[in-house]
Amino acid sequence: MTILPSGNPFSWRFVAPLYMGSTLNPINSSMIATALVPIAMFLHISAAQTTILVTALYLASSIAQPTAGKLAEEFGPRRVFLAGILLVLIGGLLGGFGRDMAMLVISRVLIGVGTSTAYPSAMLLIRRRAESVGMSKPPGNVLGALQIAGVVTAAVGLPIGGVLVDAWGWRTTFLVNIPFALIAFVMAALWIPKDKPVQGKITLREVSSRIDVSGIIGFALTITSLMVFLFSLPKPNWLALGLAVLFGVVLTVWELKVARPFIDVRLLATNLALTRTYTRFALLTLCIYTVLYGVTEWIGAARGTSSLGAGLLILPMSVVSALVVGPISKRNLVLAPLIASAVSCIIASIGVLFLTTSTPIIWILIMTCIFGITMGTMVSGNQIALYTQVAADQIGTASGLFRTFGYIGSIASSALIGIAFHKKVSDAGMHHVAIVMIAVSAIALLMILTDRRLRGITKREKATS
Repeated sequence: MTILPSGNPFSWRFVAPLYMGSTLNPINSSMIATALVPIAMFLHISAAQTTILVTALYLASSIAQPTAGKLAEEFGPRRVFLAGILLVLIGGLLGGFGRDMAMLVISRVLIGVGTSTAYPSAMLLIRRRAESVGMSKPPGNVLGALQIAGVVTAAVGLPIGGVLVDAWGWRTTFLVNIPFALIAFVMAALWIPKDKPVQGKITLREVSSRIDVSGIIGFALTITSLMVFLFSLPKPNWLALGLAVLFGVVLTVWELKVARPFIDVRLLATNLALTRTYTRFALLTLCIYTVLYGVTEWIGAARGTSSLGAGLLILPMSVVSALVVGPISKRNLVLAPLIASAVSCIIASIGVLFLTTSTPIIWILIMTCIFGITMGTMVSGNQIALYTQVAADQIGTASGLFRTFGYIGSIASSALIGIAFHKKVSDAGMHHVAIVMIAVSAIALLMILTDRRLRGITKREKATS
């Protein structure tokens, strides 16, 4: 066991670049929403056509998250983190000076891939640091702050984007990445310990074998087809769904054959607790992103509120969730927070069921605060569960896949919103969305209450406390 020279293994110098880098993906995922209309006006296209900028980052991130985790496990998390930040810099410049849709789409892909390296790299660095000093429990404070940076900040992107676009135009939603990426790069280069030398030969064939390039391609084809199907709703593209199933089957067969699979299918089949963690996270993320995008769109279209005003109404969700994450993560709680996340989501979704254009603003604020409890308890409880359910050498890929399931939930929410508001953004459409959210939350609650492994984690924590 290696004892680090510092009295605190998780000093602010070690965690600051991890937190900074982890904020870039969620903020970029939501900030662009405020720039879509101005971009459409600049390019002389419809606002609907600009939604490809949202899709591009979602798709790139959902594929890149587990890929970055795999690369971090094989070649070092610091190397992967720094490479990702450089991609964010290039993407920010390309988008900031973009003249057409192709440049903006490429920019969003680069930003999506680059920002996706932060969270899985951070989880691997934290896990290795914890084990190097002999910690038997998850470092709750550190993981809690990482979740605030990596998930909770998504709600902050809307008001930030609104301020930037109103003050300096849509290009700032791309250019704002540059100073933050530069700061994160410098901090990481100076303060994160260097990775160990890469073991084995660094040949193209060896690298391909170690990261399972064929598995990554199969995963990318499966996720892409699934997302094309989800975004095609309410006019389903059945060919895309069929391809998703086909690619998924081929991917499963391939991953069962290779020595170093990209997605350890056997692990998901045998470690059902981990699979349930992924599913819970996707279900409740669907509800959270439905609020971030669906309720925000309803506030703007049905009530006539500006983008900045709508973003400010959602902001309390981020504030409350950040306040909730801290004490839960500090105590490494799992079962109680997960129950609270599902119950609070049901309560808040029932509130959405009664929203109308004449509903007082205070009612909307109360609901966003309750959804803040949902977000905070969901991310903290599921992350601690994930941390305890996988081995240290798998935490990078497992963390990336965790985020991928979150993106699947967020894209499903976009599909749900598209169906509900297909003809017109209305109170009735919002109520239909609320019914689905109530049902999804109830399913999540049932999964939590019937999961014996979650009760086992709670008992172990009490025994060691």
